[in-house]
Amino acid sequence: MPQGLSFADADSAMSDADVIIYGVPYDRTTTFRSGSREAPNAVRRASYNFEASHFEHGRLPEARMHDFGDVDDHIYPEDMFDEIRFSMSPAVRDNKFTAAIGGEHSITAPIVELYNDVSVISIDAHLDSRDEFMGSPHSHACVMRRCVETVGIDNVFVLGVRSISEEEMDGDDIIPYITSYEIMENGIAKAVRRALDSVRNEKIYLTVDIDGIDPAFAPGTGTQEPFGLMPIDVKKVINEIGGRLVGMDVVEISPPYDHGGITAVLGARLIKEGVAVYYKHQR
Repeated sequence: MPQGLSFADADSAMSDADVIIYGVPYDRTTTFRSGSREAPNAVRRASYNFEASHFEHGRLPEARMHDFGDVDDHIYPEDMFDEIRFSMSPAVRDNKFTAAIGGEHSITAPIVELYNDVSVISIDAHLDSRDEFMGSPHSHACVMRRCVETVGIDNVFVLGVRSISEEEMDGDDIIPYITSYEIMENGIAKAVRRALDSVRNEKIYLTVDIDGIDPAFAPGTGTQEPFGLMPIDVKKVINEIGGRLVGMDVVEISPPYDHGGITAVLGARLIKEGVAVYYKHQR
């Protein structure tokens, strides 16, 4: 991490902080448009666009955040996952709220392993449930399958899907999901309730693949899919999860394709929303 660049207001010591922010600049399994390795610092810069508190959640004077910086980069995903486990395990062990800035979506799998007793709700245009892709079981296209192996298929749910391969629809172990089209018809609140009723573990880890949001609002991503969710829908998801939220990540922001930086701004705002909701319920 460049000297002096950290997420806005993340100025507490790690030992004192309740929230730890991590950058994970990894995109080596990306298969279409790379560049998400540049996202952590783009999101950090964008975070200074906002007020320290949110008027809709009330003042949060007790909020204590620490920016760990970026975890060390590696070439092979197995090595990168070990690095994530090593870097983030102390915070999870100490029951701190973690917010990771990807990087590609594959980074979610080793984070979820650290929690183990969580349910995973994903916002994504894709189901990402292949067993392997292009020869790798650790591809970004396999991340939800790896999460299932950790927490079980009854503790994973994907919101906003609109792209699924034939391979992912075969068999009896299709990961539960709801499409963006259903959400447009019936509303996000009903979709979130369905997800929360579906999973069994009380604690929720939220992973936000930015391509789950319509590319009109989040163009800076590697694999754009039209007909996506609205940004306000994702804000509502975070608020509906409420006090069950124990950690989150925002992944697949690609600054080289983010003209005007609007995707990085949205990513930063979603992290701030997650932190605000966490503190609101802790208080």
